[in-house]
Amino acid sequence: MEQALNISKHGSQLWTRDLARTIRGEVEKLLEKAQAGDTVIIDLKGVEAFDYSFANELFGTAILRLSKEHPDRFLVVDNLTSYIRENLSKALESLGLIMIERKGGKLQLLGKMHPADQETFHAIERAGEPVTAAALKDKLGINLTAVNERLTKLSGLSVIRRKASVSTAGRQQYEYTVLK
Repeated sequence: MEQALNISKHGSQLWTRDLARTIRGEVEKLLEKAQAGDTVIIDLKGVEAFDYSFANELFGTAILRLSKEHPDRFLVVDNLTSYIRENLSKALESLGLIMIERKGGKLQLLGKMHPADQETFHAIERAGEPVTAAALKDKLGINLTAVNERLTKLSGLSVIRRKASVSTAGRQQYEYTVLK
């Protein structure tokens, strides 16, 4: 299930950590109401600009708290202008964070990432169904340890879903998906 929060109600130009804290409170209320697997969309339609301190406080703090306080919930940004995308990406990079951007109905990662993160994310997305680490190993042509490291990183940053399942041999395994 998706819930969206359009933050342009706070203005088209968003400045200061104080305003970001107020909006983050609204985001956290939505995350608290959300069930495991749900997505909260921060809609930036109508927002023309925000500064680094605003981005750092709203997005950086929300992402850092996401996996600890709201496990299995996802945070996505939508309707970014090129200026806002650049500013948000730089703020996330400085914090070593990644988040999901929905752009034209497609998902992409934004922030500090290695090309391998993007490659793994898109391989899971292209699979179109839950995929295991073993299947990804074959798709990506790398060893299982490398795949597991990538999956641990991406699931820890709440940009992919990880769900326990049982293999045909009766062993516990994990399946991974991206948001739809």
